[in-house]
Amino acid sequence: MQEVKKVITEVGTNEWQVVVFFLGDQSFAINVDKTREILRWPGCRVIPDAPSAMIGITSVRGEVLPMVDLRVFLGIDSKVEMEQCKVIIAEFNEVKLGFVVDAVERIYRINSEDLDATLTGKYLGEWILYVIKRDARNVLLLDYEAIVQTISPQLSMNQKWDPTAAHALTEDLENLGEYRIIVAEDSPLIRKQIKDSLESGGFTNLTLCSDGKEAYDLIMEEGAHFDVLITDVEMPRLDGLALTRRVKENDATRDLPIIVFSSIMAQDIKVKAASVGAKYQITKPEISQLVEYVAKIIKEEQKLKAEKIAVA
Repeated sequence: MQEVKKVITEVGTNEWQVVVFFLGDQSFAINVDKTREILRWPGCRVIPDAPSAMIGITSVRGEVLPMVDLRVFLGIDSKVEMEQCKVIIAEFNEVKLGFVVDAVERIYRINSEDLDATLTGKYLGEWILYVIKRDARNVLLLDYEAIVQTISPQLSMNQKWDPTAAHALTEDLENLGEYRIIVAEDSPLIRKQIKDSLESGGFTNLTLCSDGKEAYDLIMEEGAHFDVLITDVEMPRLDGLALTRRVKENDATRDLPIIVFSSIMAQDIKVKAASVGAKYQITKPEISQLVEYVAKIIKEEQKLKAEKIAVA
């Protein structure tokens, strides 16, 4: 067993860490904050009628975990025997599982600006979000949330919200279409699920951004006004914590309510998010809370307006 040791980075500096591993002859990466430990092959028990990439279950210190072979899922040929493989124990979206990989290299510290999205969705396929520009290698960062939801649809965030319940949270609010909500989320799948969830609650005036830099530029445009910012943490160019910090440090935007909606809301991430000014924090599976929190923010805003009018 190899414990994943993190190097503490200053909050909101746009820096984070990744574990680099190998599938076949290609290098891939996963965020350290999604990684709990790295194991030698522990063996596993086959699950009947499971998807081919879900190769079985294993037990790690009394905890039963599903095992996903990323080589099988991505269709990558490997000459490494299973007994020689490594298993990355990952935890995100309140799910813990093992990813089977050929080998693990090391942890690298990177800047969000190192993520190249120019080929995303065009040539890289639907499972690869970014190329990490590091040395002469092209290290690929996968959309792990989308992979897990595809293998196990029951883990999809679509299962976590009820449109009827969402509407009930906002039925006493008026003119919902007037409230502008900006979303910064790099995963196309999660972005669509956020859109569907908010629209089910009646929030239709949405601006969807594929990274923090795009969101920040729109927020800072002259004359721009948004009522709520919803942001992921792990994003290219400008990550969610750095985005939050910049918004809160600017006199013109410091009062903008921010919801951090991330798959990696471990306690240390929650503390970091709060320290840069994110009052609301939600772990991604609990997408129903988005409508609840946005409705709460709007109600508070309406109450403040009513109090100001009464005083005047």
